[in-house]
Amino acid sequence: MLGVAQTLAWASSYYLPAVVAAPMGRDVGMSSSAVFGAFSMALLFAAATGPWAGRAIDRAGGRPVLVVSNLVFAAGLAALSLASQPAHVFAAWALMGLAMGSGLYEAAFATVVRLHGQDARRAITGITLLAGFASTIGWPLTASLESAFGWRQACLTWAALHLLIGLPLNAMLPTAAPAAPAASAGAQAAAAGSPHAQAAASLAPARRRAAVLMACVFAIAWFNSTAMAAHLPQVLQASGVALAGAIGIAALVGPAQVAGRLVEFTVLKRSHPLLSARLATLAHPLGVVLLMLLGSHAAPAFAVLHGLGNGILTIAIGTLPLLIFGAQGYGQRQGFLMVPARIVQAGAPFLFGLAVERWGGAALWLSATLAVLAFLALAALAAGMKRSGDA
Repeated sequence: MLGVAQTLAWASSYYLPAVVAAPMGRDVGMSSSAVFGAFSMALLFAAATGPWAGRAIDRAGGRPVLVVSNLVFAAGLAALSLASQPAHVFAAWALMGLAMGSGLYEAAFATVVRLHGQDARRAITGITLLAGFASTIGWPLTASLESAFGWRQACLTWAALHLLIGLPLNAMLPTAAPAAPAASAGAQAAAAGSPHAQAAASLAPARRRAAVLMACVFAIAWFNSTAMAAHLPQVLQASGVALAGAIGIAALVGPAQVAGRLVEFTVLKRSHPLLSARLATLAHPLGVVLLMLLGSHAAPAFAVLHGLGNGILTIAIGTLPLLIFGAQGYGQRQGFLMVPARIVQAGAPFLFGLAVERWGGAALWLSATLAVLAFLALAALAAGMKRSGDA
């Protein structure tokens, strides 16, 4: 249920502007870049909403939060369909940002962790496996609707699908068990001098360091993913691939992401999530090296390697915090960990676009360097876990 609902949520939000930005801008008197600016603003709203939504899921379970997100998605899409001036577009995308912060992967991951605790890894993988088809479904369907009926009707159709499909699916989710009550101040004070409490206190700096490292890795993963989603055909053209070939090769990323998640679901299911994540961070730099050494002939290999790594990293974003910090308070913690990722994601198309304008295909060295830094951060995280006895 969550996999299908997430496919709908991603297809109707994250993958919507690529198709409707141009006609929407023409109708309301703004440029396509301004429409993407409104989308970037929505990502900032999502970053601010994430911790609140995660805390609500920790307390009450994911079903009510996800149901409300469907209502807000529908309201935002309906508002988009009625927009007649730029201010309306920005206001509608602000609503969409609230829905994205409470209705995309982080909320779905927190929901299954709330239901299954430490056993949620396979459910997280399954959700991303199904939702990996969001672009495969979303872009053609939105384009067909826009071509046949216009972008306003396309937005209204997605709004109706949230009410007719997404909301019922999320409403059928199991009810989470009541959250464990927080310890009273007196009980906390009495336990403060216990050996267990002292040991936990000694781990606090290590856990803060782990949180910082994870936040950096997640931010790099989202930056590279969003930058490639926005500029991959252009980068491939700058590397010597013809326009038609660049579009076809870029289309390989989606199936490769799904393939990566299948590998995680089968071959890597018994491996440590940190191993999977480290292997995934190296896929993009390896593809860049091949492309730079072999030229345009290696472009398909680059696209596939990028997709494989990105698909597995999406799962790591859900499973690593569960592994290191446990299920207690997962939703709120995940929301905070993803704040830097959402912020850099909002700026990724613009910043990487500047790099492409200045350096052409060599801009890929920037994304490759960032991926290597993510690998080093994960290596430091693994070393820290060994020292603390967590691995």
